[in-house]
Amino acid sequence: MKLRNLKWSFLAMGMLAMVSCSEEYLDTEFLGAVNEEDFYSNETEAYSGLVSVYDLLRKQSGGFENMIAMLNAGSDDFFAGGGSPSDGAGIQSFSNYTINSATVPRSFWSDYYQGVYRANLLLTKIPDVPMSDATKARFTAETKALRGYYYFQLVTLFRDVPLITQPVPAAEYYNILQAPPAEVYAQIEADLTAAIPDLPMTLDPATEAGRLNKGAAQAILGKVYLYQHKDAQAAATFAEVNGTPGGANQYGYSLLPNYADLWNIDNKFNSESIFEASHTKESNAGWGNWGSGSDEGNSLNIMVGPRGYVSLNATAPQYVAGWSFNTVTLDLVEEMQDDPRFDATILDMNALVQAGAANYTPANADTGYFLKKFMPTNADLTDGGGDQVLNFRQNTYIIRLADTYLLEAEALGGTGARAQALLDAVRARVGLPSVPVSMQAIWDERRLELAGEGHRWMDLVRTGRAATVLAPRGFQANKNEYFPIPLRELENTKIVQNPAYN
Repeated sequence: MKLRNLKWSFLAMGMLAMVSCSEEYLDTEFLGAVNEEDFYSNETEAYSGLVSVYDLLRKQSGGFENMIAMLNAGSDDFFAGGGSPSDGAGIQSFSNYTINSATVPRSFWSDYYQGVYRANLLLTKIPDVPMSDATKARFTAETKALRGYYYFQLVTLFRDVPLITQPVPAAEYYNILQAPPAEVYAQIEADLTAAIPDLPMTLDPATEAGRLNKGAAQAILGKVYLYQHKDAQAAATFAEVNGTPGGANQYGYSLLPNYADLWNIDNKFNSESIFEASHTKESNAGWGNWGSGSDEGNSLNIMVGPRGYVSLNATAPQYVAGWSFNTVTLDLVEEMQDDPRFDATILDMNALVQAGAANYTPANADTGYFLKKFMPTNADLTDGGGDQVLNFRQNTYIIRLADTYLLEAEALGGTGARAQALLDAVRARVGLPSVPVSMQAIWDERRLELAGEGHRWMDLVRTGRAATVLAPRGFQANKNEYFPIPLRELENTKIVQNPAYN
């Protein structure tokens, strides 16, 4: 059974996932739930545990508080949008840099710690599960790589975070201190370097789609090195993933010939995809469980659709009316105006309205331009249970090959024949001529190639450009490079707020 379709079959693993919990909650008896101590008795149950660790990848584009929509909103390419300036306190306050410990969505902390908790628990159980040594090694490698990825998300979002590598009794959570970022990064590197040798080179697309292979773990590790300015190590690691620019590599990755095919919802786990968040229309998600572990739909889709969208004739795209989040800034529109990727990236509602083909209801921070890569379509509406708008099935890329090409070129210092070849390959795929390689040329290409995929804000922060580029939005240097720690995580714990937010 494919990983993306397997429902994890137990509830007990998530009970202690939150850093801040009430004793009353922890002492509650969960009737009908499987006792964690009685689980992991065979390979099937261990695999279910592994799937539960993968499950937190849905944070990329699942639920209202998803990574792509949030990080887009804080960049210079998108506004928060939505129905009004008060539609989603977290995303709105991040977009205008009034974010504080009360408005930052807690789930960006708690969801990734839930993934860490599940990984820690599974790592203690795997050695005693009756299954082959090879299977144990692979499950352990996948779990460590995922833990490393979740900690990478935490340290880049919040900086000073607790480093927990073993299951911890609930009462002890209140006394855990934050670790210096260097220690967290060291653990991330240790997890990924330990995992890579025991991961497969390639995956069986019929039975293993969505699982980690060596290339995916190396791509994550390359980013981890780059974010610490370990450029030589980053370049060498990315080279293992990328192989010959525009040509062969050991994992079979290749750029799709047609850029628009990246956004075909049926083109899941394609040759350009290295690490991907999976969604399905079959989870029957409803408003009661939206954003929870049992919600497996893509929420980004409905969020970015224009409010009140209606097609007026047969020439109009058949989109579903959405919520108007991540409206495109006119600055990005101008930058992409003559770029071949514009039509696959940006929906020009102004043109559709002027042509009499469609209409919509302008809402907050409306520019008439919307993020087309994730536009919800009538054809993608589920015919299953739950609420249709919560069950879109488009997968989203966490890392893809064009991303790693440009990251390697950057790690090489934006100079040399290989950096030039990497940049050229990304541009040639969309019919653009070669330009002299430089750091600025690479950064410009990343902005256009990866527009709307949640990378721009992190790119600006890690390259030290955020304070200048985002100053008109209210970004403050030495503060807004990180989120404030959510208020609930500070209550009755020894966790200390990032100083700039005190």
